[in-house]
Amino acid sequence: MFRGKKFFSMLAIFIIALVVLVACGGDSNENSGNDSVGSGEGVTQLTVWAWDPLFNIAALELAESIWDEDGIVLNIMESSQEDIVQRLTTQLASGVTTELPNIVLIEDYRAAGFLQSFPGMFYPVESYINPADFVPYKNEATSLNGTQYGVPFDTGVAGLYVRTDYLEAAGFTIDDVTDVDWDQLIDIAASVFATTGRHFITFDPSDSGFKRIMLQTAGVWFTEDDGLTPFIAGNTYIETIFLLLERINNEGLSIPVTDWGAFISAFNNGEVWAVPSGNWITPSIMAADDQAGNWAVVPIPRLPHATSVNASNLGGSSWYVLNIDGREEAAQFLGETFGSNVDFYQTLLTDVGAMGTFIPAFDGEAFQTEVEFFGGQRIFYDLANWATEIPQVNFGLHTYAIGDILAIALQNFLGGQDLQSVLEAAQSQAQSQLNQ
Repeated sequence: MFRGKKFFSMLAIFIIALVVLVACGGDSNENSGNDSVGSGEGVTQLTVWAWDPLFNIAALELAESIWDEDGIVLNIMESSQEDIVQRLTTQLASGVTTELPNIVLIEDYRAAGFLQSFPGMFYPVESYINPADFVPYKNEATSLNGTQYGVPFDTGVAGLYVRTDYLEAAGFTIDDVTDVDWDQLIDIAASVFATTGRHFITFDPSDSGFKRIMLQTAGVWFTEDDGLTPFIAGNTYIETIFLLLERINNEGLSIPVTDWGAFISAFNNGEVWAVPSGNWITPSIMAADDQAGNWAVVPIPRLPHATSVNASNLGGSSWYVLNIDGREEAAQFLGETFGSNVDFYQTLLTDVGAMGTFIPAFDGEAFQTEVEFFGGQRIFYDLANWATEIPQVNFGLHTYAIGDILAIALQNFLGGQDLQSVLEAAQSQAQSQLNQ
């Protein structure tokens, strides 16, 4: 699950972009004017597109409140992520820049598609930030051909949230589920189920988020290194993931869910004892006040392969500056707030609940907070440090499209079809659907 949101396929986006580009002759930066830079009475407005008023927009408002540049204010326009993707694609493809924002929030899984499809339309920001100050995997997602285009923002660093009381009832400790692989964890899950009757995790075969968490621990993705060519058949890591999910399913260790509400209810009601997810799930886990003191967070399990590590990611987004009038001011704003301000990130975590990926902030006071709900664990400090270990992968152009194909493939496999045949069919479908 990913914050309960449904995402459009990147394929549909780029079909739209291609059609409009052809119609317009392909010149995406002909007009340098921009209505989004407003001015009046000595005040310049920078227009920003973002989603989620309680998270991303709250972060923008906080950044604006501490920025001491006179004469420049933000014009924040809230839309859903889906609407922003659609509007940004249409505007960039049309070649008309007057309706573009100065700053836009783009999910990391989608960034490569925009950067590759619209060259010259995003402004390099490496003169305004030090990319080495951010966790490495974010720089892979926000750059193209060695040029940094995004200011890394929030992290989807994954953790395994576990019920310590259920583990203890089955004779296990936190150490038993720390830095393990999935096979070892499933062995423990079987013992917990046999002893307590408590299920391990929720499972939605149509959701690709769990697969993304598992796959990134090995430093590989659904595509080859070019970010374009599907890498399904012959991908031993995907084969392993399918076999692990088959084991969880066949041993009855999971509770099937089909929507966000059922996912949340399963752990809030005590039906499952583990939640492998991005750190953004923390507030939902803490919503069950009666469970305070009975939760902990440990590193995400790795795949049982030598190259896999106990660190992964699910989600996250970053800030991008459009290469139009106002670009210098926009990049300066991001650089002096999200790009360098340690104190800003302390307040961001305390007041908004956003961790960020700015490494110098991790030693700050807010990250040292002992969270009573998690038995006094410094969960934000732990999660931040795990974020520095997340393998870098090229998310490429087709994360969601291939995720949808694999969801069907997994259901076919769980239904009894041969694994290799299922993956070969998925490979063929992806190559055909994505025109490879």
